[in-house]
Amino acid sequence: MKTADYINEINQLRIQKKALILAHNYQNDEVQALADIVGDSLALSRAAADSQAEVIVFCGVHFMAESAAILAPEKTILFPAENAGCPMADMADADEVLKWRKRYPKAVVVAYVNTSAAVKAVSDYCCTSANAVKLVKNIPESEIIFLPDQNLGSYVAEQVPDKIIHLWPGYCITHHHVEPESVTAIKELHPDAPVLVHPECRPEVTKLADFVGSTSQIISYVNNSARKKYIIGTEMGVIYGLQKENPAKTFYLLTKGLVCPNMKQTTVAKVLKSLQTMQPVVQVPSEIRIKAEQALNRMLEFL
Repeated sequence: MKTADYINEINQLRIQKKALILAHNYQNDEVQALADIVGDSLALSRAAADSQAEVIVFCGVHFMAESAAILAPEKTILFPAENAGCPMADMADADEVLKWRKRYPKAVVVAYVNTSAAVKAVSDYCCTSANAVKLVKNIPESEIIFLPDQNLGSYVAEQVPDKIIHLWPGYCITHHHVEPESVTAIKELHPDAPVLVHPECRPEVTKLADFVGSTSQIISYVNNSARKKYIIGTEMGVIYGLQKENPAKTFYLLTKGLVCPNMKQTTVAKVLKSLQTMQPVVQVPSEIRIKAEQALNRMLEFL
């Protein structure tokens, strides 16, 4: 089948099955193109909860589909790329989190949304890369276990120096391997382009950037800037949407290594098969879901 044939069938099935297709900004271009909504992980999960659709097709990685299942338990959450996990999310284990809680009894746990439902269930708050600084600054507690991303946690600690933050030793395999030398080299090639990087990059990289922000914040920066050229320091999939919204602007990927292989597992063919078979379905056991939802909702109270 040609891609156009896949899309025609998908369009018929999404109407028949009252389905909403959600795609993360890091997905393949053709997957973003067929999605009803493209955005970051939490925005998509909230869209799933707010939608009147009966079926949600989540094009992302597993923890994102889990978050949708937590916030929209009455809906069927289809996850076309069933083996698309997140190595950083896998670096945090619920049992190990409980051990850290004993080690630091006065600390609350702030879990990045890039974690499993089980980890969220033993955490006090969730956060996103867009709101981590604001949340940590606003919550009343002064001692925090921040997990699983040590780089985002380091960035938060720098912005909120009055709080004690214990950093979990996890990282995003895509962003963590960006080298400061890559930033220096591309700035020399394009001196008139600001460097925009994700806080999942290492501190020595973020220090060289002109702007540090989440995927949604990088997009907002570009959309609201009069500059004509930009160096993008996050997963390459975001460039599709940036170019679509800003056809007169030029974008350079900071380094060739900014590719998430798990995000690229979703294909148009897999989306079609998922709608045809109504599989695979992501569900979260109720005892975990209820506790994980509390951590997500507590985040929203401080934003």
